[in-house]
Amino acid sequence: MSKLEVICIGEALIDKIINKSDSNFKNYLGGAPANVACALSKLKVPTAFIGCLGDDDFGREFIQLFQKLNINIEFVQIAKQSSTRVVKVMRDEFGDRSFSGFQKTKYNIFADESLDKLLLSKNIKNLKQKFLNTKYIVTGTNLLSSSKSAESLYFILDFAKNFRIKVIIDINWREIFWDNSIANKSSHLKEVKNFLHYADILKLASEEAYLFFDTNDPSEISKVLINQPDVIITNGANSIKWYVNGIQGSNDVVKHTSEIIDTTGAGDAFLAGLISRYYFDTNLDDQSKIKDSIKFASVCGLLTCFGKGAIEQQPEGSLVYKFLEDFGS
Repeated sequence: MSKLEVICIGEALIDKIINKSDSNFKNYLGGAPANVACALSKLKVPTAFIGCLGDDDFGREFIQLFQKLNINIEFVQIAKQSSTRVVKVMRDEFGDRSFSGFQKTKYNIFADESLDKLLLSKNIKNLKQKFLNTKYIVTGTNLLSSSKSAESLYFILDFAKNFRIKVIIDINWREIFWDNSIANKSSHLKEVKNFLHYADILKLASEEAYLFFDTNDPSEISKVLINQPDVIITNGANSIKWYVNGIQGSNDVVKHTSEIIDTTGAGDAFLAGLISRYYFDTNLDDQSKIKDSIKFASVCGLLTCFGKGAIEQQPEGSLVYKFLEDFGS
Protein backbone atom coordinates (compact mmCIF):
# COMPACT_ATOMS: atom_id res chain seq x y z
CA MET A 1 0.00 0.00 0.00
CA SER A 2 1.35 3.40 -0.97
CA LYS A 3 1.68 5.85 1.89
CA LEU A 4 -0.41 8.94 1.40
CA GLU A 5 -0.19 11.32 4.35
CA VAL A 6 2.21 13.93 5.71
CA ILE A 7 2.07 14.71 9.44
CA CYS A 8 3.23 18.09 10.76
CA ILE A 9 4.14 18.15 14.46
CA GLY A 10 4.72 21.20 16.61
CA GLU A 11 3.48 24.63 17.51
CA ALA A 12 0.39 26.44 16.33
CA LEU A 13 0.51 30.00 17.63
CA ILE A 14 -0.49 33.56 16.92
CA ASP A 15 1.75 36.04 15.12
CA LYS A 16 0.89 39.47 16.50
CA ILE A 17 2.40 41.50 13.68
CA ILE A 18 3.25 45.04 14.73
CA ASN A 19 4.22 47.68 12.17
CA LYS A 20 7.23 49.63 13.41
CA SER A 21 6.10 52.74 11.56
CA ASP A 22 2.74 53.22 13.28
CA SER A 23 2.60 50.55 16.07
CA ASN A 24 -0.65 49.17 14.63
CA PHE A 25 -1.00 45.41 14.89
CA LYS A 26 -3.06 42.48 13.68
CA ASN A 27 -3.17 38.87 14.89
CA TYR A 28 -2.55 36.08 12.38
CA LEU A 29 -2.68 32.33 12.82
CA GLY A 30 0.83 30.92 12.50
CA GLY A 31 3.54 28.71 13.93
CA ALA A 32 5.93 26.97 11.53
CA PRO A 33 4.50 23.40 11.65
CA ALA A 34 0.93 24.73 11.41
CA ASN A 35 1.98 26.96 8.51
CA VAL A 36 3.52 24.02 6.68
CA ALA A 37 0.42 21.88 7.25
CA CYS A 38 -1.83 24.57 5.77
CA ALA A 39 0.47 25.18 2.81
CA LEU A 40 0.68 21.45 2.07
CA SER A 41 -3.10 21.14 2.12
CA LYS A 42 -3.38 23.98 -0.40
CA LEU A 43 -0.90 22.06 -2.59
CA LYS A 44 -3.20 19.00 -2.49
CA VAL A 45 -1.02 16.93 -0.16
CA PRO A 46 -3.10 14.97 2.42
CA THR A 47 -1.98 16.40 5.75
CA ALA A 48 -2.45 15.90 9.49
CA PHE A 49 -1.38 18.11 12.38
CA ILE A 50 -0.25 16.96 15.82
CA GLY A 51 0.10 19.65 18.47
CA CYS A 52 -1.52 21.24 21.48
CA LEU A 53 -3.84 24.27 21.42
CA GLY A 54 -5.19 26.46 24.18
CA ASP A 55 -8.80 26.20 25.28
CA ASP A 56 -9.41 29.72 24.00
CA ASP A 57 -10.68 31.66 21.00
CA PHE A 58 -7.36 31.32 19.17
CA GLY A 59 -7.38 27.55 19.68
CA ARG A 60 -10.89 27.38 18.30
CA GLU A 61 -9.86 29.49 15.28
CA PHE A 62 -7.11 26.97 14.53
CA ILE A 63 -9.57 24.09 14.72
CA GLN A 64 -11.87 25.87 12.27
CA LEU A 65 -8.97 26.61 9.91
CA PHE A 66 -7.69 23.03 9.96
CA GLN A 67 -11.18 21.71 9.32
CA LYS A 68 -11.70 24.16 6.46
CA LEU A 69 -8.47 22.96 4.84
CA ASN A 70 -9.29 19.27 5.46
CA ILE A 71 -6.28 18.83 7.72
CA ASN A 72 -6.66 15.80 9.98
CA ILE A 73 -6.77 16.88 13.65
CA GLU A 74 -7.41 13.51 15.29
CA PHE A 75 -4.32 13.92 17.48
CA VAL A 76 -4.64 17.62 18.30
CA GLN A 77 -4.77 18.16 22.07
CA ILE A 78 -6.50 20.99 23.97
CA ALA A 79 -4.78 22.20 27.15
CA LYS A 80 -7.28 23.49 29.70
CA GLN A 81 -4.77 25.34 31.87
CA SER A 82 -2.76 27.15 29.20
CA SER A 83 -3.21 29.65 26.40
CA THR A 84 -2.36 29.54 22.72
CA ARG A 85 0.99 31.33 22.48
CA VAL A 86 1.04 34.86 21.01
CA VAL A 87 4.35 35.93 19.47
CA LYS A 88 5.03 39.64 19.00
CA VAL A 89 6.49 40.15 15.51
CA MET A 90 7.90 43.53 14.50
CA ARG A 91 7.64 44.27 10.76
CA ASP A 92 9.68 47.02 9.10
CA GLU A 93 8.90 49.03 5.98
CA PHE A 94 10.50 46.34 3.76
CA GLY A 95 8.28 43.56 5.09
CA ASP A 96 11.10 41.94 7.06
CA ARG A 97 10.27 40.81 10.58
CA SER A 98 11.91 40.25 13.93
CA PHE A 99 10.62 38.53 17.07
CA SER A 100 10.30 40.66 20.19
CA GLY A 101 8.89 38.23 22.75
CA PHE A 102 5.62 36.63 23.82
CA GLN A 103 2.41 38.19 25.09
CA LYS A 104 1.94 37.47 28.79
CA THR A 105 -0.92 35.28 29.98
CA LYS A 106 -2.29 34.22 33.37
CA TYR A 107 -0.76 30.75 32.94
CA ASN A 108 2.84 29.65 33.49
CA ILE A 109 2.96 27.53 30.36
CA PHE A 110 1.84 27.94 26.76
CA ALA A 111 -0.36 25.38 25.04
CA ASP A 112 2.27 24.28 22.51
CA GLU A 113 4.55 23.31 25.42
CA SER A 114 1.83 21.07 26.83
CA LEU A 115 1.76 18.31 24.20
CA ASP A 116 1.23 15.26 26.40
CA LYS A 117 2.97 11.93 25.81
CA LEU A 118 0.48 10.18 28.11
CA LEU A 119 -2.47 11.15 25.92
CA LEU A 120 -0.58 10.01 22.83
CA SER A 121 0.32 6.67 24.38
CA LYS A 122 -3.31 6.10 25.43
CA ASN A 123 -4.22 6.48 21.76
CA ILE A 124 -1.37 4.31 20.49
CA LYS A 125 -3.55 1.97 18.40
CA ASN A 126 -4.95 4.85 16.38
CA LEU A 127 -1.49 6.40 16.11
CA LYS A 128 -0.22 3.10 14.69
CA GLN A 129 -2.97 3.10 12.08
CA LYS A 130 -2.12 6.68 11.22
CA PHE A 131 1.58 5.87 10.81
CA LEU A 132 0.83 2.95 8.51
CA ASN A 133 -0.39 5.56 6.02
CA THR A 134 2.25 8.23 6.74
CA LYS A 135 4.93 9.05 4.20
CA TYR A 136 6.65 11.98 5.92
CA ILE A 137 6.75 13.58 9.35
CA VAL A 138 7.60 17.28 9.39
CA THR A 139 8.75 19.06 12.54
CA GLY A 140 10.98 21.78 13.92
CA THR A 141 12.98 22.22 17.11
CA ASN A 142 10.86 24.59 19.22
CA LEU A 143 9.06 21.75 21.03
CA LEU A 144 12.45 20.76 22.45
CA SER A 145 12.50 23.91 24.59
CA SER A 146 9.95 22.41 27.00
CA SER A 147 10.65 19.08 28.71
CA LYS A 148 7.02 17.96 28.38
CA SER A 149 6.63 18.68 24.68
CA ALA A 150 10.17 17.40 23.99
CA GLU A 151 9.30 14.07 25.61
CA SER A 152 6.21 13.84 23.40
CA LEU A 153 8.13 14.67 20.24
CA TYR A 154 10.81 12.06 20.93
CA PHE A 155 8.06 9.53 21.69
CA ILE A 156 6.40 10.17 18.32
CA LEU A 157 9.63 10.03 16.32
CA ASP A 158 10.90 6.89 18.06
CA PHE A 159 7.56 5.17 17.45
CA ALA A 160 7.65 6.30 13.81
CA LYS A 161 10.90 4.38 13.26
CA ASN A 162 8.80 1.19 13.17
CA PHE A 163 6.97 2.41 10.05
CA ARG A 164 9.77 3.58 7.74
CA ILE A 165 8.51 7.14 7.81
CA LYS A 166 10.95 9.76 6.55
CA VAL A 167 11.51 12.67 8.93
CA ILE A 168 11.81 16.23 7.64
CA ILE A 169 13.24 18.79 10.06
CA ASP A 170 13.32 22.56 9.63
CA ILE A 171 15.59 23.83 12.42
CA ASN A 172 13.72 27.14 12.69
CA TRP A 173 15.93 28.16 15.63
CA ARG A 174 14.17 30.73 17.83
CA GLU A 175 16.22 31.50 20.93
CA ILE A 176 13.30 33.24 22.66
CA PHE A 177 11.53 29.88 23.01
CA TRP A 178 14.33 28.79 25.34
CA ASP A 179 14.41 31.85 27.59
CA ASN A 180 12.76 30.10 30.54
CA SER A 181 15.19 27.20 30.52
CA ILE A 182 17.72 27.01 33.35
CA ALA A 183 20.34 25.51 31.02
CA ASN A 184 22.74 27.73 29.09
CA LYS A 185 22.66 28.41 25.37
CA SER A 186 25.43 25.95 24.52
CA SER A 187 23.37 23.16 26.10
CA HIS A 188 20.36 24.18 24.02
CA LEU A 189 22.41 24.18 20.83
CA LYS A 190 23.83 20.76 21.66
CA GLU A 191 20.36 19.33 22.24
CA VAL A 192 19.09 20.70 18.95
CA LYS A 193 22.12 19.41 17.04
CA ASN A 194 21.70 15.93 18.53
CA PHE A 195 18.03 16.00 17.55
CA LEU A 196 19.00 16.57 13.92
CA HIS A 197 20.24 12.97 13.69
CA TYR A 198 16.56 12.03 13.22
CA ALA A 199 16.46 13.92 9.91
CA ASP A 200 16.16 12.30 6.50
CA ILE A 201 15.66 15.75 4.98
CA LEU A 202 17.00 18.86 6.71
CA LYS A 203 16.09 22.44 5.86
CA LEU A 204 17.92 25.29 7.54
CA ALA A 205 18.91 28.89 7.03
CA SER A 206 22.50 29.85 6.28
CA GLU A 207 22.97 31.46 9.72
CA GLU A 208 21.68 28.25 11.34
CA ALA A 209 24.15 26.22 9.26
CA TYR A 210 27.04 28.26 10.65
CA LEU A 211 25.58 28.23 14.18
CA PHE A 212 25.24 24.45 14.39
CA PHE A 213 27.84 23.17 11.90
CA ASP A 214 30.36 25.99 11.28
CA THR A 215 29.76 25.65 7.54
CA ASN A 216 27.05 26.31 4.99
CA ASP A 217 28.18 23.48 2.70
CA PRO A 218 25.14 21.15 2.57
CA SER A 219 27.17 18.04 1.70
CA GLU A 220 29.47 18.56 4.69
CA ILE A 221 26.47 18.95 7.00
CA SER A 222 24.92 15.77 5.61
CA LYS A 223 28.10 13.79 6.27
CA VAL A 224 28.11 14.47 10.03
CA LEU A 225 24.50 13.38 10.61
CA ILE A 226 23.58 9.72 11.12
CA ASN A 227 21.04 9.45 8.30
CA GLN A 228 23.15 11.54 5.90
CA PRO A 229 20.04 13.53 5.01
CA ASP A 230 19.26 15.67 2.01
CA VAL A 231 20.16 19.21 3.10
CA ILE A 232 18.65 22.43 1.78
CA ILE A 233 20.08 25.77 2.94
CA THR A 234 18.21 29.02 2.34
CA ASN A 235 19.78 32.44 2.67
CA GLY A 236 17.17 35.16 2.25
CA ALA A 237 17.43 36.70 -1.22
CA ASN A 238 20.72 34.88 -1.89
CA SER A 239 21.21 31.52 -3.59
CA ILE A 240 19.73 28.34 -2.12
CA LYS A 241 22.34 25.63 -1.64
CA TRP A 242 21.29 21.98 -1.66
CA TYR A 243 22.53 18.43 -1.46
CA VAL A 244 19.84 15.97 -2.57
CA ASN A 245 20.25 12.26 -3.35
CA GLY A 246 24.01 12.70 -3.39
CA ILE A 247 23.83 15.55 -5.90
CA GLN A 248 25.03 19.03 -4.93
CA GLY A 249 23.95 22.30 -6.49
CA SER A 250 22.38 25.70 -5.99
CA ASN A 251 19.43 27.78 -7.19
CA ASP A 252 19.01 31.49 -7.47
CA VAL A 253 15.97 32.70 -5.54
CA VAL A 254 13.01 33.48 -7.79
CA LYS A 255 12.35 37.21 -7.70
CA HIS A 256 9.58 39.50 -8.96
CA THR A 257 8.90 43.21 -9.22
CA SER A 258 5.79 43.03 -7.00
CA GLU A 259 6.11 44.65 -3.60
CA ILE A 260 7.08 42.39 -0.70
CA ILE A 261 4.40 42.98 1.94
CA ASP A 262 5.31 40.50 4.69
CA THR A 263 7.99 37.78 4.83
CA THR A 264 6.35 35.96 7.77
CA GLY A 265 5.94 32.28 6.87
CA ALA A 266 7.85 32.48 3.57
CA GLY A 267 10.27 29.77 4.69
CA ASP A 268 7.38 27.54 5.74
CA ALA A 269 5.69 27.94 2.35
CA PHE A 270 9.04 27.17 0.71
CA LEU A 271 9.35 23.98 2.75
CA ALA A 272 5.79 22.92 1.92
CA GLY A 273 6.46 23.49 -1.77
CA LEU A 274 9.59 21.36 -1.57
CA ILE A 275 7.83 18.58 0.35
CA SER A 276 5.09 18.53 -2.28
CA ARG A 277 7.73 17.87 -4.93
CA TYR A 278 9.18 15.02 -2.87
CA TYR A 279 5.63 13.75 -2.37
CA PHE A 280 4.54 13.77 -6.00
CA ASP A 281 7.92 12.91 -7.57
CA THR A 282 9.90 10.60 -5.33
CA ASN A 283 12.63 10.21 -7.98
CA LEU A 284 14.50 13.47 -7.55
CA ASP A 285 17.54 11.75 -9.00
CA ASP A 286 19.01 14.26 -11.44
CA GLN A 287 20.10 17.87 -11.19
CA SER A 288 17.39 19.21 -13.49
CA LYS A 289 14.54 17.68 -11.46
CA ILE A 290 16.04 18.92 -8.21
CA LYS A 291 16.54 22.45 -9.53
CA ASP A 292 12.94 22.53 -10.79
CA SER A 293 11.70 21.38 -7.38
CA ILE A 294 13.70 24.05 -5.55
CA LYS A 295 12.40 26.63 -8.03
CA PHE A 296 8.81 25.56 -7.38
CA ALA A 297 9.41 25.84 -3.62
CA SER A 298 11.01 29.26 -4.05
CA VAL A 299 7.90 30.54 -5.85
CA CYS A 300 5.71 29.19 -3.04
CA GLY A 301 7.75 31.27 -0.61
CA LEU A 302 7.73 34.35 -2.82
CA LEU A 303 3.96 34.37 -3.42
CA THR A 304 3.36 34.13 0.33
CA CYS A 305 5.23 37.45 0.74
CA PHE A 306 2.71 39.34 -1.42
CA GLY A 307 0.18 39.50 1.43
CA LYS A 308 0.03 39.76 5.20
CA GLY A 309 0.39 36.84 7.59
CA ALA A 310 1.88 33.40 7.13
CA ILE A 311 -1.16 31.41 5.95
CA GLU A 312 -3.68 33.58 4.11
CA GLN A 313 -1.45 34.23 1.08
CA GLN A 314 -0.10 30.68 0.67
CA PRO A 315 -0.60 29.63 -2.97
CA GLU A 316 -2.32 26.65 -4.50
CA GLY A 317 -0.27 24.67 -6.99
CA SER A 318 -2.09 26.10 -10.02
CA LEU A 319 -1.03 29.62 -9.04
CA VAL A 320 2.60 28.51 -8.66
CA TYR A 321 2.59 26.88 -12.10
CA LYS A 322 0.95 29.96 -13.61
CA PHE A 323 3.68 32.17 -12.10
CA LEU A 324 6.39 29.85 -13.44
CA GLU A 325 4.76 29.90 -16.87
CA ASP A 326 4.61 33.69 -16.91
CA PHE A 327 7.82 34.64 -15.10
CA GLY A 328 9.84 31.47 -14.57
CA SER A 329 12.39 31.85 -17.30
